[in-house]
Amino acid sequence: MTQPSESLPANTLELTLRVVVIGVVLSVVMGAANVYLGLKAGMTVSASIPAAVIGMLVLRTLFKGGTILEANQIQTAASAGESLAAGIIFTMPALVLIGVWEEFDWVLTAVIAFTGGLLGILFMIPMRRVFVTGDNPELTYPEGVACAAVLKAGDSAEAGASGADAIVKGTLIGAGFKALIGFLGVIRGTLEGAVVAGKSILFMGSDVSPALVGVGFIVRLNVAVLIFIGGALGWLIGIPLLGEGQSYLDHPVEGAMTLWSTKIRYVGVGAMVVGGIATIVKVRHSLVDAVRVIRKGGGDVSEDIRDKNIPTRMILILSLIAALMVGGIYYHLTGSIAITIPTTVIMIVMSLFFTAVASYIVGLVGNSNSPVSGMTITAVLFTGGLLYVMGFSGTQGMLATLGVAAIVCCAACTSGDVCNDLKTGQLVGASPYRQQIMQIVGIAAACLVMAPVLQLLHDQTPGGIGGPELSAPQATLFKSLAEGFFGDEILPMNMIYIGAALGVALVLLDRWLENRKSSFRAYVMPIAVGMYLPLALSTPILIGGLISHFVAKGAKSEKELDSKTRRGLLLASGIIAGEALMGVGLALLSAGGISSLALGMTDAGEAGWVGPATWVAAIGLLVYFFRESKSRS
Repeated sequence: MTQPSESLPANTLELTLRVVVIGVVLSVVMGAANVYLGLKAGMTVSASIPAAVIGMLVLRTLFKGGTILEANQIQTAASAGESLAAGIIFTMPALVLIGVWEEFDWVLTAVIAFTGGLLGILFMIPMRRVFVTGDNPELTYPEGVACAAVLKAGDSAEAGASGADAIVKGTLIGAGFKALIGFLGVIRGTLEGAVVAGKSILFMGSDVSPALVGVGFIVRLNVAVLIFIGGALGWLIGIPLLGEGQSYLDHPVEGAMTLWSTKIRYVGVGAMVVGGIATIVKVRHSLVDAVRVIRKGGGDVSEDIRDKNIPTRMILILSLIAALMVGGIYYHLTGSIAITIPTTVIMIVMSLFFTAVASYIVGLVGNSNSPVSGMTITAVLFTGGLLYVMGFSGTQGMLATLGVAAIVCCAACTSGDVCNDLKTGQLVGASPYRQQIMQIVGIAAACLVMAPVLQLLHDQTPGGIGGPELSAPQATLFKSLAEGFFGDEILPMNMIYIGAALGVALVLLDRWLENRKSSFRAYVMPIAVGMYLPLALSTPILIGGLISHFVAKGAKSEKELDSKTRRGLLLASGIIAGEALMGVGLALLSAGGISSLALGMTDAGEAGWVGPATWVAAIGLLVYFFRESKSRS
């Protein structure tokens, strides 16, 4: 087990006014950036490490000082905004896609985000002594430990400057590419093509997105390969096997997209359900331990500032207030006490349950790799099935199901982030209760920008949310599941059963690899994610994973691997933030009447030089990313 940092002086600055201000700003920025990334790629990445570097840089530049504990508090607030974005964008857009909302309800979205995030924080706090400070050798917290290492290294001005340099360069690259594609229109956003061969459609393609390459670098090769395998199973094997190519002779790319969206992605749903169940089985003993700690009041008996939680009484009061607020949300959505009461009870039980599951999984594989999608799908299926058996139907049933999913998803995302941040705090000598306060401040700030950013992107992106540029795979999927239970949509159960069978096979394969102590694992969730992502998104993620692998080549330990990939990690984080924030910025320009210049278009269509320019830009990006990612130490 990783050991805590050496003791710091008791008067070391930690939760100060400047920290709160910087943390709130970064929480909003990271939240907005991850709204864009999640809608585009179906996944978000942890903001902890880039926020830690930015925090240290701002403290040194503007305030000519700053402590490691202050930088840790800044990243705690920033990562809260990122985790809340994941919880909201996976679920709330489904209400617009179904047609219940014509536009996002700003107040209701903010309240759902805040209450769901607050419950995730409060429910996780009593489990800290089980998951964070407990002696469980399985829980290595790869991202929490890496963030602590970055904070400690950042104490040197030279290391801090190098990290800031990588983030700035990455931000400019990400923003520049997005401007070239979305504003100037001089390169394409996607390189793709499809042909009909016999009765089959063969498709291949890749998004020209630096952010997705960055995602692949961050999640590393194993997960990147699994995501691509999922995409290949769906697009290169599943779609051709359907044998419906003759129906799309004139539009093979459109045909491939149609077959994926109506059939193939449901194979991923079946695999995710199995993966969620397997995860629950795996963590069953830790869940029992967590329940025991909660019954004893969360173990809140320490007077040591480095081992003290928010008081149990305050946790109970805030939890009750949040639960009552959620009950009010459900009544507002459904207009029925009869459905509000069971829905609220289901929400509380599932939020507590998945808080424990998410906390455990983050300790195993990190925050970016936490299978929140699978947990939320499980929540949707369980809630939808239970309400259906209870006799609820129509719009009421859909609203109640998605309402539970939204709160559970926010709680699971935020609790995993809290767990990760508390591990980082333990390693650098932070006080847990101050971090817990900062988490609440972070979600309180970030919840206010969720709906405005969602509405802006929906209105100003061609096709809106659910369209080709912002496919919002999870939200689209939850819409289909809700309509399958309570609407007119018929779910392709045969595809879900195939996915479930595939999921069982993958669980068994992964168990075999684990027993053999293989360095490569066959986790179900990344493969399932790859199935319900467009293949064009999986390809750059794989390329990013390959770059990470070759940058880290020769590393003989986890510490050496982290050292070799640290610069690339910061570069990737900057790229993701740059592309995402430019995406939001272009949406703002469009809302103000300034649209794309479309310099690559002529009266006859796309200019002939756009294709070659896209290839040159894409190859140049990959070469630069690889060379710039190499450690300079």
